[in-house]
Amino acid sequence: MAATTEHPPPSRLRTWMLEGLSDMAGHQQGPYAHAEAPHKGQRWYRVMCLTGVDYFSTLGYQPGIAALAAGLLSPVATLVLVLVTLAGALPVYRRVAEESPHGEGSIAMLERLLSFWKGKLFVLTLLGFAATDFLITITLSAADASTHLIENPHLTHALHGQQMIITLLLVALLGAVFLKGFLEAIGVAFALVAVYLALNAVVVVAGLRHVFTAEHVITDWAGALTTQHGNVFAMIGVSLLVFPKLALGLSGFETGVAVMPHVQGDPGDTEERPTGRIRDTKKLLTTAALVMSAFLITTSFITTVLIPANEFKTGGQANGRALAYLAHEYLGNTFGTVYDLSTIAILWFAGASAMAGLLNLMPRYLPRYGMAPHWARAVRPMVIVFTLIAFLVTWIFDANVDKQGGAYATGVLVLMSSAAIAVTIAARRAAQRGWTIGFATVAAVLLYVTVANVIERPDGVKIGVCFIVGIMLVSFLSRLARAFELRVTSVTLDPMAERFIRDIASRKVRFLANKPGLRDKAEYRDKIEQIRADNDLPQQEDFVFVEVTVTDPSEFEAGLTVHGEVLHDRYRVLTMESTSIPNALAALLLHVRDTTRCTPHMYFEWTEGNPFANFLRFFLFGQGEVAPVTREVLREAEPDRARRPRVHTG
Repeated sequence: MAATTEHPPPSRLRTWMLEGLSDMAGHQQGPYAHAEAPHKGQRWYRVMCLTGVDYFSTLGYQPGIAALAAGLLSPVATLVLVLVTLAGALPVYRRVAEESPHGEGSIAMLERLLSFWKGKLFVLTLLGFAATDFLITITLSAADASTHLIENPHLTHALHGQQMIITLLLVALLGAVFLKGFLEAIGVAFALVAVYLALNAVVVVAGLRHVFTAEHVITDWAGALTTQHGNVFAMIGVSLLVFPKLALGLSGFETGVAVMPHVQGDPGDTEERPTGRIRDTKKLLTTAALVMSAFLITTSFITTVLIPANEFKTGGQANGRALAYLAHEYLGNTFGTVYDLSTIAILWFAGASAMAGLLNLMPRYLPRYGMAPHWARAVRPMVIVFTLIAFLVTWIFDANVDKQGGAYATGVLVLMSSAAIAVTIAARRAAQRGWTIGFATVAAVLLYVTVANVIERPDGVKIGVCFIVGIMLVSFLSRLARAFELRVTSVTLDPMAERFIRDIASRKVRFLANKPGLRDKAEYRDKIEQIRADNDLPQQEDFVFVEVTVTDPSEFEAGLTVHGEVLHDRYRVLTMESTSIPNALAALLLHVRDTTRCTPHMYFEWTEGNPFANFLRFFLFGQGEVAPVTREVLREAEPDRARRPRVHTG
């Protein structure tokens, strides 16, 4: 659409905040555009570090959680977790990367299965669980980072009782990094992950050396394990029962796919066929899974056999910081402090991959559905929104790691289950029998783990429901507020339609809105006679009929293609398909005005029925009280009354 009015230049703050704002067609501009543009981005191993700050940082608390959940059986239970990771989650998300190479993940795959409002509601539900996963990642990781800081022997006295303030400060610093720019986040993540994994390798080697030096450690553990559980089958059974509590160790896959658009790929890649990006994302997922699996097995073993069980409990020195405990115990307080600082840094920045996931996921759906303001496509306003929500979540949970574990696991497991279901359906449609059976098995396992987690820790699903209700409430209020917004992204006329417009522009441009019925000769003749009588127009006035067919009314933005045809050798008819009748008519009128420099007139008949019911029909189904809504859309789109197309209702 051509510009209609002069607007004062935006302030410098507004310009800075809205840098990178996508236009309605989805093209991105500004300094953040490079992250979405074809063939740009970072090498896969650097992007792996961005998702790795979430995935690898769970080493800060995962061994302790496993020890609390499984006790002496922790290494066996962790081995089950690793098998699920490598044989289940990894193949699933490698397939997700193939099916959804632009970072939408399993949500986009499942969205394509459903249409209309049921599809939108389903996506909003999954987005609620995604928000639970990503936001709790931010707050839980920051809370655990503050725990490591406070429990350091050199700082315990000075920082005791300051966990809430420290956690909020860490969340605010994370938001500040993203306000500065996304490439800076990738650079910071690369350095943090490299240092953190190196320090963990040192701790693991030191722990294993001590285990094998003190031979009684292994024999004592094996004897106690046999006494407690009897045989291998009993151990495996108990491990499967406690497995849902260890699900946090699967947390990196969803963010691995979410940051996929930032993988560089090959020079020959296109957005339709990003072959190199898909290949390198598979490398990213596989490498991260293998590295994490090795660390999970070794760290669960050394922490279980070297740390007294009481130290894992609340108030114990290893609670939430098992590897840090070993670092201080066997490598001295100097190395332990360095390890603490590295752990604090990566846990703080673990929220970076979650923030990246939120920034990649939410703006792809909510603005397109009309369920978020247009500025929600810009990075910086969304960073501020997510940071404020993280403040609220931190305050609600009192910056406590254990209280947030259930919600975190629920979000992770629901998203992983949806991914497994999505790839199962994709494999079935591709007639891949073997993959279908394999993915269906993984989906069944993940659904069992999800249900078991919900039964044992219902607070997680309650929090997820709160996020879902919040997203739906905000979404529908936003859609309501934007109900009269012009949301047609482009107008294209075919040659016959252009001919009609050129011809009628030489006289008076008069359109007649018609709801198509039988489309016989009598329908058009009677309609013209009625409109002439209602509006007291002379016989010689000429009309072009306009008919709109509603496609998917739940969609918000779309282009408009106008076709022209002559019916019964005399009636000229413009036909269109759109998500909303009033929006399509208003867009056509504005387009005709801008291309002909004439003021078009549109004639309607009043819609029968209750006005409120008709508005709901428009809001939900794209039709209803067409005449006044068309006029309101025009009024919002064109503030200058003198230039506004005319709407007549008899």
